[in-house]
Amino acid sequence: MKQSHIEVTERIIEVSRPTRTAYLQRLDEIANRKRGADRLGCANVAHAFAAMPSNDKLRVVVEKAPNIGIVTAYNEMLSAHQPYVNYPDIIRDEAHKHGATVQVAGGVPAMCDGITQGEPGMELSLFSRDTIAMSTAIALLRCV
Repeated sequence: MKQSHIEVTERIIEVSRPTRTAYLQRLDEIANRKRGADRLGCANVAHAFAAMPSNDKLRVVVEKAPNIGIVTAYNEMLSAHQPYVNYPDIIRDEAHKHGATVQVAGGVPAMCDGITQGEPGMELSLFSRDTIAMSTAIALLRCV
């Protein structure tokens, strides 16, 4: 018997309810946790803020200013990614205007789908998206 798309959607909603509920609870806990360096051990604070300019360290640790993490796909091999080279500085300047700080938390691998079109191995660009998502998550774990 063929199921309608509504029936399939309702079944997915029901089957995923326990894990979705647990996930949403974790998001609520994260949203309500202490801000900034207070939730990190001393060693983590030292690592996270070591390369920051002194005034940014003060903002984050004493003033509890937001610290924004950037994950970038900038690289010099893809012309389409060249504009990304200046994004961290642009974001940092704007964040400073609003009392926040910014750190580049990491980079992610990047491919150009257009370059791979019609080439052997072009399906790798689709698989690379999973790697990009995982790399982003790992980089953001460092953010405070």
